[in-house]
Amino acid sequence: MTTKIPVDRNRVFRTAGALIGLAVVLGACTHTDEVLTASIPDDYRLRHPIAIQESDRSLVVFVGHGRGGLSASQRADVIGLAQTWLREGTGAISTDLPVNTPNARAAADSFREIQALLVSAGVPARGITVRHYRPEDPRQMATIRLNYPRISAVAGPCGLWPDDLGLSIKNKGYFQNTSYYNFGCAYQRNMAAMVDTPSDLVQPRAETPSYTTRRNAAFEKYRKGTTSTTSYPEADKAKLSDTGK
Repeated sequence: MTTKIPVDRNRVFRTAGALIGLAVVLGACTHTDEVLTASIPDDYRLRHPIAIQESDRSLVVFVGHGRGGLSASQRADVIGLAQTWLREGTGAISTDLPVNTPNARAAADSFREIQALLVSAGVPARGITVRHYRPEDPRQMATIRLNYPRISAVAGPCGLWPDDLGLSIKNKGYFQNTSYYNFGCAYQRNMAAMVDTPSDLVQPRAETPSYTTRRNAAFEKYRKGTTSTTSYPEADKAKLSDTGK
């Protein structure tokens, strides 16, 4: 004799629906975790890219209230600023000149000398602007500040540690054998600071004209059938002595 066990179909449907909903939730969590992990590049050049932007180059000139004019080192600094402006400046040289301060008169005399040095170095007079200011803190020494915009390369910021370096459930890169987040940031930042022309990071420079004189001399030797190599007699001086052999 077979006994039939009654089945609550509504309960079965509710249980199946709950299981399906749980599977959807777990699948969504797994998918979100993969997206977050894949959003951080493994290549340090992509994780810490070098950006080309415009920034200011500044020079501060300290002026005492009892002395007008510049010292020898200050003149050298001003001339150096003018030379770099001719090479990399993308805007006018802005001068912040103090007023209503104990050294305001000496600063005005020093600025006239600064302006003369800049013009003599090749900076046009219309490329020098003046803005007057007064320090908020009366204890602070008022200075003459020169600055101009230029194209620069930057990278960073460095020193960010979002994950543990050791074995941890928060450090997914430890199990995937990938580099830590801050890896390569200092290298990229130093490279950006050392590059002389930031545009070289984006595109190569145009080729310079060939050295025609040297090329013609090499072709003439080749035409005569003689060697085109250059002899360096000073190279013999680096040879070891044969004494004792």
